[in-house]
Amino acid sequence: MFTTEFLDLPALDSAHGTVSLPGSKSISNRVLLLAALSQGTTTIHDLLDSDDTQVMLAGLKQLGCKITPDAVTPGQAIEVTGIGGQLPHGTAATLFLGNAGTAMRPLTAALSVLGGNFEMTGVPRMYERPIGDLVDALRQLGCKIDYLKDEGFPPLKIGQPDFSQLGSESIKVRGDVSSQFLTSLLMALPLLAKGRDITIEVVGELISKPYIHITLELLARFGIAVKNDNWQRFVIPEGSRYQSPGDIHVEADASSASYFIALGAIAAEADEQKSIKILGVGADSIQGDIRFIEAAQAMGAQVESGPNWLQVSRGSWPLKAIDLDCNHIPDAAMTLGVMALYADGTTTLRNIASWRVKETDRIAAMAIELRKLGATVEEGQDFIRITPPAGKSAWKAASIHTYDDHRVAMCFSLAAFNPTKLPVRIEDPKCVAKTFPDYFEALFSVSEAERERIPVICIDGPTASGKGTIAAEVAKALGYQPLDSGALYRITGLAASRAGLALDESCEEAIAEMALEMPVRFDAQQRVWLGNEDISLAIRSEEAGMNASRVSALPAVRRALVDLQLSFQALPGLVADGRDMGTVIFPHAPLKVYLWASAQCRAERRYKQLISKGISANMCTLLADLEARDARDMNRATAPLKPAEDSLQLDSSKMTIEQVVAQVLTWWQERQPFGRS
Repeated sequence: MFTTEFLDLPALDSAHGTVSLPGSKSISNRVLLLAALSQGTTTIHDLLDSDDTQVMLAGLKQLGCKITPDAVTPGQAIEVTGIGGQLPHGTAATLFLGNAGTAMRPLTAALSVLGGNFEMTGVPRMYERPIGDLVDALRQLGCKIDYLKDEGFPPLKIGQPDFSQLGSESIKVRGDVSSQFLTSLLMALPLLAKGRDITIEVVGELISKPYIHITLELLARFGIAVKNDNWQRFVIPEGSRYQSPGDIHVEADASSASYFIALGAIAAEADEQKSIKILGVGADSIQGDIRFIEAAQAMGAQVESGPNWLQVSRGSWPLKAIDLDCNHIPDAAMTLGVMALYADGTTTLRNIASWRVKETDRIAAMAIELRKLGATVEEGQDFIRITPPAGKSAWKAASIHTYDDHRVAMCFSLAAFNPTKLPVRIEDPKCVAKTFPDYFEALFSVSEAERERIPVICIDGPTASGKGTIAAEVAKALGYQPLDSGALYRITGLAASRAGLALDESCEEAIAEMALEMPVRFDAQQRVWLGNEDISLAIRSEEAGMNASRVSALPAVRRALVDLQLSFQALPGLVADGRDMGTVIFPHAPLKVYLWASAQCRAERRYKQLISKGISANMCTLLADLEARDARDMNRATAPLKPAEDSLQLDSSKMTIEQVVAQVLTWWQERQPFGRS
């Protein structure tokens, strides 16, 4: 997951490949709560690991549920042993539920019915999301709920209920604000159905019916057969009792599929080998947002489906503008807003009032950010109308504010395929952790861009100038891949010696072939990996240095390592350090920095570094070695050490690491079309 302040997406050209989706947030949190309320142990497969599920799991543990293992691990099932519909006596807790509506609202209903003493808290945005209609419905039953701040909004205080006046009257709840209110009642009220039927009556139009369908399907899996009377009345039968189904699998998230369905419609070819294949969800999904397929097809997407997969490619181009009632796909419909940028006219998305009370006011957010890209946008209380930029010249590079809303971040990433080939900045990319922590990694895995548009920052300089440290920190700040070019010869020598190859001309071609295929990567902590092995220390030994010298004398190996270095230029970008990154390897890099310091200063830094590690050192010897190395590097016949003509030179003799990093980042920002974040 990218945790940077912002993530710059270079202009992207095409997309093809396979994406495996994470589990559905809506299903995951429903299943967790139902398992917690049930008698018995439920084994949950493919549970989504996200911010929303983490706060739900933490809350359930506070209520006395046994959950193993303690954390969600990809590919590993999780077991939830429920409380059998009854809290341990005297349970009291303060539950922090972040901005997870799928946790706050159902837990509020369940705990209000179960009794106990609870405070329901979250992030500031949660305190702007209405819950009054749910509280009003629960108070009809005799539940004790108080507002701790603003009337109608969290945070809440829950006390012991009084059901002495509970009769046979139906419980009324509004259906036109959020379907989560009805879902919450449907999951909580079976706890009261011991001696009577419980009837819930929806007041007004029920929005987001597909999400209620998910709830009813899952309730049935846990032994609760709710009668649905035309989406206006719901009857929970007398004697209903939660019982674990034993095992349950969480479908992949159909809302998350929308981004890759749209990606296929925008950027994938009809050829099966060049289309987008989405694994984990098919057209027969129980999730309402799977009907996004129909909307995408109306705009021109070609979609094929199997029992657990979708395959998508471009059909009509440009895409066709649509006028659509989106009540049935409230979350996925946001993706249509960005698809509209590529359409042949004005697209209108209607009946989306629920956008106003989501993680942010999504109608307002979409309007603001679409206009930044050059679109003409009209918004109303329950609709948005989008006219794409009028030709290539009308598109604008934009820094997209994401409002701590995962869906804003994900859908606007698709603007990077714009015809003007402009980059797009996504602010606060880590907000996707709410439902799809590895979204951007998945996007980059199937997207392609012309090599010259994938940004590279080169940091060259003499030995001990600190270029490796600076490059790693700059890469971390931007979310780019780091490349320590100086380590590659050491890695090659290590790998060749392990393979039993003689480090001379007799094995030159074999070593060069091996070097090209080495699974090398560098991370933000300046660790070096060969496959799954951390070889950071192994390549720093005296033997590794000698082996590096031997393989560096082999011309075929040097050529192979140039190709290997070039292969590191991958999405979203690269920060490369060495002695010839800007002059030889990446001469067209948009930013080249030549980092230097006096030999005396570099010797002092190296001396302090060695002493701090308990290694004895002599200042005079270190200084002499550095001066001799500088002379050799500057006078070698091939790629001598020198600043690139268009490099920016930086004397770090009197600067801290933080100051140098800040200067490099400032230079980089000055080169971006959207300026500072």
